[in-house]
Amino acid sequence: MSKQVSIDLIYLDNAATTRPFDSVIKAVGDNMAANFGNASSLHRMGINAEKVIKDAKTVLLDKLGLEGGILFTSGATEASNTALFGVPKAYRHNGGGIVTTTFEHPSVARPLDALADSGYNVVRVSPKGIADYEQRIIDAVNEKTLMVSIMWVNNETGFMIDTARVYKAVKRENPHTIVHVDAVQGFCKLPSKQLRADIISLSAHKIHGPKGIGALYFAKNIRFEPLIRGGGQQKDLRSGTEPVDLIAGFAEAVRSYPDCTQKYAALNDRLTAALGTLDDVVINSFGNAKNILNFSVRGVRSEIMLHSLEEREIYVSSGSACSKGKTSGVLAEFGVSDKDADCAIRVSMSPFTEESDIDALAEGISDGIKRFRR
Repeated sequence: MSKQVSIDLIYLDNAATTRPFDSVIKAVGDNMAANFGNASSLHRMGINAEKVIKDAKTVLLDKLGLEGGILFTSGATEASNTALFGVPKAYRHNGGGIVTTTFEHPSVARPLDALADSGYNVVRVSPKGIADYEQRIIDAVNEKTLMVSIMWVNNETGFMIDTARVYKAVKRENPHTIVHVDAVQGFCKLPSKQLRADIISLSAHKIHGPKGIGALYFAKNIRFEPLIRGGGQQKDLRSGTEPVDLIAGFAEAVRSYPDCTQKYAALNDRLTAALGTLDDVVINSFGNAKNILNFSVRGVRSEIMLHSLEEREIYVSSGSACSKGKTSGVLAEFGVSDKDADCAIRVSMSPFTEESDIDALAEGISDGIKRFRR
């Protein structure tokens, strides 16, 4: 990772979005300035643009450790919508059953609501009783199951699903079932060997890339109907002129993201230990990806604590950014009471997070408890 220009704040809301790497900003700017041709054009400028796209696909596939295709989209929301609406249309004779979880991101949950309204049998498996959770997803699959759609890492709690295990077991139950994984929060942050699916949603701005660009991985021989039609770009699977500059930035983010496995574990342990010294602070994350930690500061509402920390230039979240401060219901699915959910704080780390950031956060929470707890 190249040296990053420093900024005077502590940003711990990386599950919502990330600060772009300097190398990403340069890659986007360089392509906007010098490689602005339309990838569909037959002249040299078009060929150069097409090469950027082709190279970016190789970068993503190499990082995933999978063979197949890459479809560039406007983000993970479009990627997931393409999968969830496109696969049923392509495999309409494979059954009408869809298995998912009760804690999916809205970009998956809302399309599944629409499919349920149109007659698909959507089975949502609750995480309550986590010990056998993956097995209960597998047990929900039968000969009529068209698709399984699960998230690799939950964006609010960091809860992980062993997608490789689920994928193999689902295929044993029904080889025709298509497995979709929302890998937004795990991609580049967890070993790719833990990820396996027929179709995978990805996002650039969660890994220090630009906003407005995502991707859908699809395995060989997997079909889906396009969500967007028009000029036939990307083999007619997603029409629209490709944003070459954003695609270049996405690829650079993947190349630049360092292995932070040990770093995240150490920072998570440090924060957990610090919170353990404070009265009435409970951890809401378990079996989680170490870059996300959710906890409740009982007696202090999330919004109050969040703004108290903001006064110190420390930025955290009260939950999913997509819920805009509203209770999403995800914590309730993990057995967290409404009272504790109203006091929940989500901390999400990045390669730039340091021990001093964690110490400053813990101090800010301690001072906030003394100031606001009643």
